[in-house]
Amino acid sequence: MKKLNLCLILSFGLLSTFPVLAQAKEATCQIDESGQTRYKGKCNFQPQGGGSFYISHPNITKKLKVEGLMVIIEGKNQAVVQATNLGGGGSMWGEAVRSQKQKACWVGSDFKVCAW
Repeated sequence: MKKLNLCLILSFGLLSTFPVLAQAKEATCQIDESGQTRYKGKCNFQPQGGGSFYISHPNITKKLKVEGLMVIIEGKNQAVVQATNLGGGGSMWGEAVRSQKQKACWVGSDFKVCAW
């Protein structure tokens, strides 16, 4: 029970830190891991303010086994990417920088997250 409460508190804390400022919009997303495209297709794009955003879609869940991905802007062309795990909680994917070639993409050490 304590573990469940902790997960709920952490999930609520993450959501309250990044309140949804707009309704989800349909977009096209691409998620690469280790140099391979793991998902490319429709996604739900939710702006979170300050350039941060959350992407999700049932097909992302099927392919990546996560509910969605949050790109959290930390500074000019700098972000961190977190996954929302199935069943709650999150996992840090790591730091990312905005791609110079594809401005809609954020690139980390072994991943890339794009949303158009």
